[in-house]
This record gives sequence, C-alpha cells and structure tokens, in this order.
Amino acid sequence: MLHLQNASKFSVKNLKMELKGKTILITGGASGIGLEAAKRFLGIGANVIITGRNEEKLKSAKAILPALVVIKSDVANEVDALSLLDQVEKLGGIDILYNNAGVNSKPINFGKPSSAHYDRAAYEMDINYLGVIRLNNLFMEMLNSRNESAIINTTSILSYVPANLGATYSASKVALRFYTQTLRSHLKILKSKVKVFELLPPLVATEMADGFEGQAISTEKLVDGLINGLHRNHFTIRVGATKMLYMLSRISPKLAFDAINQKKFSELLK
Repeated sequence: MLHLQNASKFSVKNLKMELKGKTILITGGASGIGLEAAKRFLGIGANVIITGRNEEKLKSAKAILPALVVIKSDVANEVDALSLLDQVEKLGGIDILYNNAGVNSKPINFGKPSSAHYDRAAYEMDINYLGVIRLNNLFMEMLNSRNESAIINTTSILSYVPANLGATYSASKVALRFYTQTLRSHLKILKSKVKVFELLPPLVATEMADGFEGQAISTEKLVDGLINGLHRNHFTIRVGATKMLYMLSRISPKLAFDAINQKKFSELLK
C-alpha cells in the first residue's frame, strides 16, 4: 500500500503542464523572445495576449499573428498595470502570466560618476524586477482561481555570473531570481495551485544581445527549451550555455566570471 501511495504522489507531481486551451499573457511580446513564444503557444492551441510599450511593434505582431490580442501597456507604469488587469478581466482572465519584458541599458563605467548611472539602474530595476512583482500581485487572485495556472519569470544567465557590460542588468536579474525562488516557496506553503517557473536564457539573438560577446542562440531554440520545461514541470529552466555556466559557477566562480567577461573592461566601453 505504501508503495502504491508513493507511486501515486510521483505521478501527480510529474503530470505535464497543459498549454492547449490556456490563456497566456506575455509582457514584452511584440518582438524577440516574446513574439516567438506567442507564435508557438498559438500553434499549440493556447489563446495569447501580448503587451508592449511600442504601438507600432504591437501592430506588426498582430499583422504577423492575427489571432493575437494586443494591449499597449508598460509594466513599469502603475496606471498601465491596473488598466491591463481591467482589460484582461473583461476578456475572461488568464491562466498563465509570462513576465518576459526586460531592458538592458548602455554599458556603465562606475569609475566615472554620472547622474545617468542611477537613472539607468532605476530604469532596469523598474522593468526587470519591480514591474514583475507589480503584475504578479495584481494577477495572483485571478491565477489562484484557475484549476491549473502558472507564472513564468524570465531571469538570465547573468543572474549566476555578472557581466561587466551589464552590471545593473545583472543585478536586476539576481533580484528577480531570488524573488522567484521565494515566491515559489511561499505559494507551496500556502498550498496554492499557481506554479512558478523560472526561465534562464543564455545570450539570445535579439536586439538586447547587441554588444555582448559570445554566440547567441536563436529565439526558436530558447522557446523550445521553455515549452519542454513547462510540459515537464521543470520549474527552473536553464537553456543552452546557462546549464554549463551554472555548473562552472558552482565549481569555480572565478573561471565562470572570466568566461563571461573575456574582454578587458576598457575595451567594452569603447
């Protein structure tokens, strides 16, 4: 009897996350990773809502994928976030909140103080970290009301090892990674049905990769990894080079740091 009970618990725990028929909200969904994810989720049979700050990009995404619902919204803006919640409620709600929106400002040389340093850091933190918390808080009641629901937070390979080229970006992703882990733990203690996934991309071939050294993977390959992780209920989804860097950072933090920062900092700022 004990053996059968354990087997039952194992099978329930490992049931795949069903995506077909789900309604998914993707922030920053008008281009890059977000747009590729929207395309793939639609292909699976999900309903997809995307948001973004750039109206022209949203229109272009809608032209490419007519089945999309597009809503202009800035995750860093409280008024926009409240309006987004209201619009989504009128559409019938969502099952999955995919926090994909992110920004990476220009390289900052902290050895040459400037008021722009704080402004850039605040900009990244507002979108990459605080904006995620705001939306999670707003949509939590809705997600808890669903039979199966999830939050997907996009952190980064740089949440394990910082890049000189993106110091404050790396810091914002570390904050988001720690928040994601504790959010998952809190919801488990509360016996919530909301699953919390963390996607850790390596360098991806998008506009945000400009200026970074290293071979970037395609958005298609990254989204392959995301969907495979969701289906398997792998709550921490490391894709491509992130897997190797994660292991290297545990064995030798210095080697991992040197692997990310191959160029001299002075060369990066030219």
